[in-house]
Amino acid sequence: MDKLLYIAASGASQDLMATGIRSNNLANAQTTGFRAQLEQARAMPAYGEGLPTRVFSMTESPSNNYESGPIIKTDRDLDVAIQGDGWFAVQGDDGQEAYSRNGNFKLSTDGILTDVNGRAVLGDNGPLFLPVPLDNLTIAADGTLSMRQVGAPANVIETVGRLKLVSPNYSDMERGTDGLFHMKDRSVADPSANVKVMSGMLEGSNVNAVEEMVDMISLQRHYELQVKVMKQAEELDTRGNSMLRIL
Repeated sequence: MDKLLYIAASGASQDLMATGIRSNNLANAQTTGFRAQLEQARAMPAYGEGLPTRVFSMTESPSNNYESGPIIKTDRDLDVAIQGDGWFAVQGDDGQEAYSRNGNFKLSTDGILTDVNGRAVLGDNGPLFLPVPLDNLTIAADGTLSMRQVGAPANVIETVGRLKLVSPNYSDMERGTDGLFHMKDRSVADPSANVKVMSGMLEGSNVNAVEEMVDMISLQRHYELQVKVMKQAEELDTRGNSMLRIL
């Protein structure tokens, strides 16, 4: 009886974990540049004394969906979308370099270019500082930032920096708890001249909301099935004890 209960309980636990991953994807269906997490379940042998004759299910998120999301036109100077593969470099909450696809940038009162969460956007030489007040800011396809200061002649355009754009192998990256991506060995990715951007655009989330909802319903039904099996195990155990009392 313990085998039946163990299998059902471990399955229900993993269903809850899988539902959490799907729920997070669904919650970020409208998050700019979000990459959906993938999840899978597999059988793992339970090692201990004796032979590993029992297995338990394990849910894991082995990778992420790196397909590009839809491109949304905003016509805002500080909105940037990456064409194809590539990442923006930002300063993570721990002060280390991290990577994001969210190009919804802002300019602080001090002239620091930041992402929507206030993290400094990095250029080839560190955080990007722009002289303020400024006018007519443009971002070229290679990430070069050009501007005209307020009051300067219309033909006086100066280059003030370049976005650090990187394109490391996906297998060398992992998602952090801060929602940003990092190199697995915590190294710094080299800039890539092959990454191109589009100004006045944003990349939407690549989450398929309908697919995630269907998977969540399937997981909930499977969880209910596991609970029924546990109740059945309890009922069988109760009947077995009743028979022993009769004997």
